[in-house]
Amino acid sequence: MTPPPPPGRAVYDPGLQPERTALAWRRTALALVVVSLGAARLLPAQLGAGAVALGAAGAACGVAVHVLAGRRAHRTTARLLATGDLVHPRSGGGLLAVVAGAVTLLGLGGLALVAGRVVTG
Repeated sequence: MTPPPPPGRAVYDPGLQPERTALAWRRTALALVVVSLGAARLLPAQLGAGAVALGAAGAACGVAVHVLAGRRAHRTTARLLATGDLVHPRSGGGLLAVVAGAVTLLGLGGLALVAGRVVTG
């Protein structure tokens, strides 16, 4: 672990790593919402009302990812300003778990779409 910088000296450029990471998570959240709404539009023939539930669940996960990513970016920036390092005591895998769950749900919906088309011809 690196020691904290001398007082009055900037630790990092605030527009670099935390901002890029936050933007990447926001793009991921937007993709989850768009794909979920697309699934809700394309899957009713195969899943019926389940398509709407699938789309709503995926969109809700996308919104959750956006909120959690914003909080994470804020904590990371505050940590960098306070201590000068990126080691965060609460850096668990919650955000990754939300994304993995949403992608799994959407993948299952896609599988239902493909299976429905194969069965119907």
